[in-house]
Amino acid sequence: MSQDSCIICHFKHYGELSDNDEALLAELEQSPTEIKGDQILWQEGDVAREFCTLSKGWAYSFRHMEDGSRQILEIYLPGDIIGLREFAFKERLTGVAMLEDGVVCHFPHRRLINVFRESLTLSAIFFAISSHQQALLTERLVNLARRSARQRLAHLIYEMYVRLERTKARDGNSIRLPLSQQHLGDALGLSSVHVSRTLTAFREEGLLLRSRQRVELPDPEALAREAEFGDAYLNDGIDHFFHH
Repeated sequence: MSQDSCIICHFKHYGELSDNDEALLAELEQSPTEIKGDQILWQEGDVAREFCTLSKGWAYSFRHMEDGSRQILEIYLPGDIIGLREFAFKERLTGVAMLEDGVVCHFPHRRLINVFRESLTLSAIFFAISSHQQALLTERLVNLARRSARQRLAHLIYEMYVRLERTKARDGNSIRLPLSQQHLGDALGLSSVHVSRTLTAFREEGLLLRSRQRVELPDPEALAREAEFGDAYLNDGIDHFFHH
């Protein structure tokens, strides 16, 4: 069971887990529900009573804008926990939908309180994951406000490349990227045409190769440089808390 669990794999990126820690995490994945691509898990303003772990498939959070367009805020990968940001809120701050067919496991807020009571390590890791999400959102804010289309797109793709390594979901320098040009545009504030043109330029320059849902980075460092990706985001963990 624990070998296959994305969430345990994700948490191990941040620190060593005891058998008890793994058992507590496994309890969060007890009620798997299969969900189809494009299905909405919840809408902005819905009552927030639970979190869910994403066991399989990708998802995203979004806001509908007044002009009918959609802003994609965060992209969730297998092993992520969705809804942590609303821990202190009674209502959902954003909608969440599946990008593709997947499996989610819902669990109530009180189950998380139990994890905090039982395990200092897991409490620290939950906090680390939340602060990491916050750091990436800050980076994306800078991205949207200050950077060119090329930098925005390079940054998002390199971010996925880095995050997929945490759950050992990367195949060498190749990743599965089930985001359409429309999704990429909605996440980056660009038109589909602009995204398409930028992807073509990257391909011609040898920065990335794309076929269907797979993207290969022939030289990941070159893409990171293009994106001005901050190395600080790669060096996270909780080991330094316990070893001083």
